[in-house]
Amino acid sequence: MDLTVPEIRRKLQEADSAAFAVLERSLVADTRKGVRTAVEVARRRLEAEAAEAARLAGMYAFERELAAERGGSVVIGLDEVGRGPLAGPLAVGGVVLNADDPIAGLNDSKQVRPEDREAIAEEVRRRARAWTVQYVEPADIDRVGMTAALRQAFTAAIAEVEAQGVAVDVVLLDGNPLHLDPREVNVVKGDGKCASIAAASLVAKVARDHVMEAYAEQYPGYGFESNKGYGSEGHMAAIRERGLCPIHRRSFCSFAAQESLF
Repeated sequence: MDLTVPEIRRKLQEADSAAFAVLERSLVADTRKGVRTAVEVARRRLEAEAAEAARLAGMYAFERELAAERGGSVVIGLDEVGRGPLAGPLAVGGVVLNADDPIAGLNDSKQVRPEDREAIAEEVRRRARAWTVQYVEPADIDRVGMTAALRQAFTAAIAEVEAQGVAVDVVLLDGNPLHLDPREVNVVKGDGKCASIAAASLVAKVARDHVMEAYAEQYPGYGFESNKGYGSEGHMAAIRERGLCPIHRRSFCSFAAQESLF
């Protein structure tokens, strides 16, 4: 008995590339519109899955090659989140991945859908050899400046990972040189090129977002649950109306003439 269109559609939805090739050959003479559409949908799905697998493999291969060039194999990826906000801490993630246990979906956190970040970050935390998120609080950013704050947090992240028992050969750092460690290798836009930097970006982003959501309850009215401390129109208006709160970076808020209400 011939299969119905819904039955064929279901088989195609479940098929891997090998099964699809068999199904496609068996359906070549089937001219039903629903079947032709289902075949094309399945083909596009498999092409997208193959492209994603190649992208992910490329991220792992890229950092393996960087490490091999420097005679090492154990890589820590570092990335920061929260350099630009008017409020809240700077967060720096540090991650040492298992090279033989790739994590699907790793990418620059800005390229990952918000609803997917949490699950991928959880996979990183569960499967990485070591990971950490280090913070620099607003008052310390005001006191030492952003460059020193970045150096402080990156250095602390390396130390914490090594304290977990992982000896690091290569330090991969997203962006421009900070000269914080002799093992440092800088990769411009590294969160989209290196798996461990992408992982660091994701765990730091998710962790910092949770911190800002908690602050939204402590200091309501600034919209921290949605703007995460960045200078959105609503956040700027709230500062002008309410003044600064204790988690604002005063060195970033010179436009605010009104004194703090806290």
